[in-house]
Amino acid sequence: MLLFFDIVQDAIPEHDEWHTHEHLPERMSIPGFVRGTRWVAFNGQPRYFVMYEVDRLATLTSNAYLERLNNPSPWTSKMMPNYRGMTRGFCSVAGSFGFGLGHASLLIRFSPATDTGPSLRKWLLQGILPQLPLRQGIGSVHLFEGASTPPMTNEQRIRGADAGVDWALLVTGYSEDALASLMQVDFGNAQLEKRGASGVLGAMYRMEYSIIEREVHA
Repeated sequence: MLLFFDIVQDAIPEHDEWHTHEHLPERMSIPGFVRGTRWVAFNGQPRYFVMYEVDRLATLTSNAYLERLNNPSPWTSKMMPNYRGMTRGFCSVAGSFGFGLGHASLLIRFSPATDTGPSLRKWLLQGILPQLPLRQGIGSVHLFEGASTPPMTNEQRIRGADAGVDWALLVTGYSEDALASLMQVDFGNAQLEKRGASGVLGAMYRMEYSIIEREVHA
């Protein structure tokens, strides 16, 4: 699950406290949730990118998860109105290359044209992506494709309707310069559009906080 959003400026300190000490641990306590990671933009927008990794897509429509979304805690209910421009998508992992999760990431969102989707996917998965982890400064790369539409819940009603995610490309590593080069050259808007992508939005993020389910259960 990928989320992109801004927070009302004055609410950022409390948001980060709530998200760290209540929200992420709460999510990791739901069966099937594996890891939650919060990133903050240093080049581009929006400010926040949050990724939840789950053991299977069905986890995101499970009764346990929906129960939490429809019964938000008092602190969650207080924070929801401070969200702005929420984009939230349930995605399948079309391909992953390399290992680990670097402190810096490049995140690019886009949509494939109907007639170019197969060729764009082939170029990414068989052409450019497998070689990226071999480059200095880069550790892992993942292609996500929107797989289902999140249902409306009480949390979403409080903050307003969410926009969706079509395709997204996540590259992580230990060199911000290496990722910046990718953003400017290999995955610049013109390059992706030439291959059939539209609505290209790119930003660079630093990892701010991450938690895994074993820590919560321990």
